[in-house]
Amino acid sequence: MKFEYFNETDTLYIDIKDTPSVESKEISHGIVLDFDSEGNLTGIEIDNARNVANLSKIETKSLPLNDLIFT
Repeated sequence: MKFEYFNETDTLYIDIKDTPSVESKEISHGIVLDFDSEGNLTGIEIDNARNVANLSKIETKSLPLNDLIFT
């Protein structure tokens, strides 16, 4: 899973899977879900991210730490 923030558009993209998306659905104003060809969620786009989420802190809970890759 990857988090990428685009300052110029104030957009946060959460890449759930490394598969290409073929369909997108806006589920709320500025919140878009991307799906692969099998209907699986591949990513989440959040527009106006600074107004929607607290970008100053990323917290994880109960993740399998042995499997994490830090880049």
